[in-house]
Amino acid sequence: MNRSGAWLAGVGLLGMILVPTLRADAWNQQTKVTFSAPVEVPGTALQTGTYIFKLLGSPSDRNIVEIFNADGTQLEATVLAVSDERLQPTGTTVMKFAERPANSPEALRAWFYPGKVYGQEFVYPYSWAKELAKANQQSVLSTRSDLRPYLKEELKSDQSPDAQKMKSVPVKSISPNGEEHDITRPETAHR
Repeated sequence: MNRSGAWLAGVGLLGMILVPTLRADAWNQQTKVTFSAPVEVPGTALQTGTYIFKLLGSPSDRNIVEIFNADGTQLEATVLAVSDERLQPTGTTVMKFAERPANSPEALRAWFYPGKVYGQEFVYPYSWAKELAKANQQSVLSTRSDLRPYLKEELKSDQSPDAQKMKSVPVKSISPNGEEHDITRPETAHR
């Protein structure tokens, strides 16, 4: 085998090694994000630093987002999310925030993976969602169900009993005036 043939074989082998990793990241939408200030997510506040966001979900209208520390060794939060849609995908990760009162961290509202029109809108506990909706004059997704048992537990699969329980809680939209509305979201099996 000549040098160029060996080089091409090496590149091919490297490609076979990297492809599963790249697919895994696209499938679970793993994203590394660095925040320059604390950020609220349902159930906790993330301190300034780097985090890994990973989708533990199926192509449906409800998903679970796991947030890990920078090296992926510690689960920081497990968050229920509902599919959100935007008109145009971008080539970068997009995080949407909700304003908070002075001396409070911004609340993370939604996360969009690069190249996708569908993202994840976070579901907040009722009292927190009501406060966010009023402060921002914008509806916020909420649940009155207690998700605390799942917030720091790493789920192995979106088919696990805890994941299924989490995904089946009633979710409503809270308007700025405090009214609750049923939500309807398109199925997103075409992601």
